[in-house]
Amino acid sequence: MTADAPLPPSIDQLRDIHLPPPPDMWPPAPIVLLVALAVVLIAAWTVRRHRRQTPLRRALRELDALARNHAAAQDPVTLARGISRLLRNYARSRFPRENVARLAGADWLRFLDAHGTHGDFTSGPGRVLDELPYRPPGSPGEDADAVALLRITRQWLRRNAP
Repeated sequence: MTADAPLPPSIDQLRDIHLPPPPDMWPPAPIVLLVALAVVLIAAWTVRRHRRQTPLRRALRELDALARNHAAAQDPVTLARGISRLLRNYARSRFPRENVARLAGADWLRFLDAHGTHGDFTSGPGRVLDELPYRPPGSPGEDADAVALLRITRQWLRRNAP
């Protein structure tokens, strides 16, 4: 064929290549849906776990603050009052209020032992919580072992975490 020669009629009717339309964004591929579902589930689990652990973290921070204050002031009465208040508030948040609110004295200590420490509150270092918090501040509390009291309180809080 020469450059001047006319094209055959069949070649004149040819059109350029048609590209397919771009793929739609919806619906996404199944793997994308699975990954999105996994991300949502992990995020929901993380938020739920964080919310459930918040009271424990708050209680442990308050216990640390009580320990620091006791290290500075060396007042066992103030320490016992703070621990008693902390344990009671945490127990009210974790157990039915009507079961916890009416407990006092030896019944309260038995409740603490029944829910975590096996005898540490009724016959161990926690027994001072029966009377020490009700003494005037600054009064002698030589029977209080602050380190052991802080230790069993921390154990009780952790054993009763949600």
